[in-house]
Order: sequence, then structure tokens, then C-alpha cells
Amino acid sequence: MERAVPIDEIRTKIGLRERALAYPREGLLFQLGIAVVCLHVVDDNFLQPNPGISAVDHVVSGLVPLALLAAAGLLYGRVRAGARATITLLAGFFGVLAGTEAVQYTRTVGPSGDDYTGLLSIPAGLLLLGLGIRTLWRSRRTGGRLWWRYLRRVLLLVGTVYVAVAVLFPVAISYVVTHAARAEVPRADLAAAYEDVAFRTEDGLRLEGWYIPSRNGAAVISFPGRGSSQKRAKLLARHGYGVLLFDRRGEGESEGDPNAFGWQGERDIHAAVAFLQRRPDVDPDRIGGIGLSVGGEMMIEAAAESSALKAIVSEGASGRSVRDDLANPGTRWDEVIATGVVTAATAVFTNNLPPRPLKRLVPQISGAVFFVYGERGQPAERPANRAFYSAARGSKEIWEVPGSKHIGGTEAQPAEYERRVTAFFDRELLPRG
Repeated sequence: MERAVPIDEIRTKIGLRERALAYPREGLLFQLGIAVVCLHVVDDNFLQPNPGISAVDHVVSGLVPLALLAAAGLLYGRVRAGARATITLLAGFFGVLAGTEAVQYTRTVGPSGDDYTGLLSIPAGLLLLGLGIRTLWRSRRTGGRLWWRYLRRVLLLVGTVYVAVAVLFPVAISYVVTHAARAEVPRADLAAAYEDVAFRTEDGLRLEGWYIPSRNGAAVISFPGRGSSQKRAKLLARHGYGVLLFDRRGEGESEGDPNAFGWQGERDIHAAVAFLQRRPDVDPDRIGGIGLSVGGEMMIEAAAESSALKAIVSEGASGRSVRDDLANPGTRWDEVIATGVVTAATAVFTNNLPPRPLKRLVPQISGAVFFVYGERGQPAERPANRAFYSAARGSKEIWEVPGSKHIGGTEAQPAEYERRVTAFFDRELLPRG
């Protein structure tokens, strides 16, 4: 007599056969998606890097993602369904992330260069995400106790959310701030005559900006960019100061790769100082700077490295990497972990190590420094600026702006802000009497 085959065994065999037939198609789709994402990585880093940048400058930022994507391609067919799904989802996440810069520039100034492969990277990433979700669904466990199946799924969901918040979200932040920046030049609203100017950094990048000629022999760099720094420029120009505003590297009309955290940005300030020192309307010994947020942080580093900046105002500074979190007082451990991931990812994406902590740079400033922060600013501003003030060794001031949000001094206390800032520069940059 023939043995009766249980219905569960028949269903299992049918399911295995369907999965065996589907796997080659899934593998082909996976390799296609990975290939498109790799194409954009190669295009972005080596074939069409930003103006002023060569392929040599992108060795780490190009080869590390390519190596990880290649490893994913090799492992895909050699691991179990759960691991395949994880690999596919991570590759899909990066594919979508890698296309965000293309969306930014296409939306603001139109597509060009590597934007086309970046736009292709997004559907490739979505394909991989869909493939990963499908693999998870098809490989889910349907046997065993019901309560354990659902408890296991809940635990996996909680773990996935934690990884997303602790790792993927910080990586996404790092990628965006090191690949996308303001592409257009804002309208000039300076209430003073200005010149279009350009100068080069020590690493060969051409930076472009505006300069309001000096009427009192002193000049101030208003930084960063040509957007929010215009309010401070108008304020200083009213008092006779020459003011230089310019697009930092990778922003607007300036060459280079962007980095909203300001790593290497002190080179831009040094180049700006050199430009002002060559101006006939400026006394080379009467140059200062005012920096907002990350601009204030870059201004601190530039003033620590060069005595050419005789006086700086740093508004809203706190830190640029996990090294600052470890140096500043009152930083929580969860903030250190999140910033650590961002710092590590930024080091890869920018091919640079993180800068030195600001608290260690402040004592090296030879000129005068004025620390400004908002009463309602970011949580790290108050403890960080008080620590900076304590560490400063030269002429120094500090002001907590009542009612001000982050870099909101000109809005919260416009008259007092103008009085304090101009009095500081008058005392440090103008002749006595």
C-alpha cells in the first residue's frame, strides 16, 4: 500500500519549490540594484567629483562604500534568508540615501554631473528595500507556538527600530551634511555698496563672495555663507567696517565638497584673512571675524591657528564631533554614542579625521574673543560657552542673550546686540582715542 502523504508535508515541498524558483530572480534583481548604487558611488567620487576636487581626494569615501556593497553582493547567495533580507535592506537604505543629494540639486538648480546616476540610485534603493521586505515576509516562521512567534517578531521590530535610531539615522545625517549644501546664491540685502570677489584657499579651492569696502580701516569676516550672515554684515557696515561674506567650500558658487560640520573650514577663513590683508582699504593688523553656529566654531579654530585675527565673535558654538562631546561638561552618554556614529561616518564620507576639541583650541587664541549664546539656544550652548570662556586666556567677554534662540541674538535683542558687538570690535580693532 502507498503511504498517505500529510498535507503539511505537501505544502512544505511546494513552498520550497516556489522559493527555489524565485531565488534566481531575487538574486538577479539584487545584483541589478547593487550595480546601479555602485555606479553612482563611482560617478560621485571618481568620475565627476565636485569642482576643485580630484578622485584622489575621495579614496576613502569612494572605496569604503564600494567595498561594503561588493561584500554584500558576495554574501547574498551564501547566507540564510534572514541575513539576506538584512543585507538587502541595508543596501537599499544606502541606495536611497545616496540619491538625496541629486534630489536637492535637481530641485534647486537643475540636474547636472553625477545627479543623473544619483536619481537612478533612488529607484534602485527602493527595489532593494522591497526585495528585502519580500524576503522577510516569505521566510517568516509559521510553525511553533503562536505566542513565541509574535513575541519574536516584536523583539525583532524593537531591535530594528533601535538600530535605525542609533546607527542608520546618524549615518543619514552625516551623508546629507557632507554631500548636499545650498546651491544657489541668495539675494544680496546688505544696504551698502559691495563688490563681487574671489580668492583661493591653501588647498587650491576657489571661493566666491561679496565685499563691502571699509570706511574705518578695519574689516570683519561674517561667516558662514552669504545667507544668515547678511544681518551681521549690515550691522557692521553701518559702523564703517569692511565686511567680507563668502560661500564656504562646497556651497553656492565656491568649489570643493560641502561639510556642514565645518571640518577643514578654517582653511576658508585663513584664505579670507589673506584676501583682506591685501586690500588697500584695510589695515592688515585690524581684521576680525564673526561666526554663527558652526561658523563660530570654525572661527575659534582659525583664531587659534593664526594671530592675524585680532578679535572674533563666536555665537552659538558648541562642538563639531564626538571629541567635543567628550570635552564639554554635562554631555549624556546617549549623546556621545549618537555623535560618535555621526563622527565616524563623517570621517569616511569626507576622507578627514575630526578636528581638535574647541575647548582645547580656545586657550591658543591670542586675540580677543567674545562668546555669545542664546538663553533658549541648543542644550549644549550654555555649558560649552561657559567652559570656553573659562579656558580663554586673553581678552574675553561672554553674553547670554535673554530670550534668544540659537544664533537669534539680532532678533531677540537687536539694539543691545548691535551695541555690544560693535563696542567689542571698536575696542579691539580701532585706534585708541
